[in-house]
Amino acid sequence: MESKYLKIVVFVPSADADSIREALANAGAGHIGNYDFCSFSVKGVGRFRPGENTNPQIGSQGEIEEVEEERIETICPKEKIKEVLDALRQVHPYEEPAIDVYELLEIV
Repeated sequence: MESKYLKIVVFVPSADADSIREALANAGAGHIGNYDFCSFSVKGVGRFRPGENTNPQIGSQGEIEEVEEERIETICPKEKIKEVLDALRQVHPYEEPAIDVYELLEIV
């Protein structure tokens, strides 16, 4: 049976995590039953090296950077995915945010 929901995973600097969670929820993600603003986060370290044609918010071209980040997970109805991802990209501080979208299985 096809699921009506997708899981969104995004990595963001810890200082920006609350604004990302708010944007996701306000756009329609994170509803589980009678609850809203549902998400899960775990802290870690993101690593990247901005390339030649980049304009990084953090770090410098050609230099490996490490940033304290949060991995934020939430669910989203399939019909709202475009609006939710648009809202996420509008507030995400990175030029190229790392966003994963997974289809969830409907288990009955």
